[in-house]
Amino acid sequence: EPTVRTELMEQIPPIAIFLQESRPKFPTAFFEYLMPIVVRYLTDVNNQVRKAGQEALLILLEQDLVAQSDIENKVCPILLDLSAPDSDDEYKVEAVNIICKMASMLSRTTVEHMLLPRFCELCSDGKLFQVRKICAANFGDICNAVGQEATERLLIPKFFELCSDSVWGMRKACAECFMAVSYTTSPEVRRSKLSPLFISLISDTCRWVRQAAFQSLGPFISTFANPSSAGLYIREDGTLSIRPSMQDVNSNSCQPSNNITLTPSSTNAT
Repeated sequence: EPTVRTELMEQIPPIAIFLQESRPKFPTAFFEYLMPIVVRYLTDVNNQVRKAGQEALLILLEQDLVAQSDIENKVCPILLDLSAPDSDDEYKVEAVNIICKMASMLSRTTVEHMLLPRFCELCSDGKLFQVRKICAANFGDICNAVGQEATERLLIPKFFELCSDSVWGMRKACAECFMAVSYTTSPEVRRSKLSPLFISLISDTCRWVRQAAFQSLGPFISTFANPSSAGLYIREDGTLSIRPSMQDVNSNSCQPSNNITLTPSSTNAT
């Protein structure tokens, strides 16, 4: 029964944590018994079971409970098969979604060598706009996961494609993550490539795209600032923050912090 398999998946993370804490007594139980079940349920015929398996996998990765060898030899191959061009549409959408979510939890080498080539292919998927939209919405996270060199060499050309996509929702998603993409690139790329691209979004024919671009204008401009002098930095959750200067810290050491967080949704151009 699918409900039984779904319930089983929901119990996997707490069992895995227990086994990790009791590892001297159960040194190989997780890798021998539980991990194969999680991997198998990623391809289950029932979508609720698959969803439960995906959520369990993300929790296990977040808790650093999955061995690097299992990630590279078991998890990534399954996701690459599910996101292949000839894969079922529903499986492909689910696979690209989990690839984007797990990218920030894996090593840069694993993401760049195993997942990045497929992500670039999916950005140009002409069959399913849902796949392209997931790629666009998570583009900044992928850039952050692979770093500047891979971003400029492989991802920026794909970002240009998505920013000119015929579906306005794609262009809007690109505008919303523009700051995160810009932050990963060099100042020269920001000036010569991303600035003209941003102007095209802020002049888009669709008002929803223009509105998203105007909301991202301030955060995008902030990526041109020198962090050491401006005090601007990107937090782990992707938001832009202002670090108070040492003078402000000393003068307000007995008062609550005035640290300000700016997000694309709360920053508007006037």
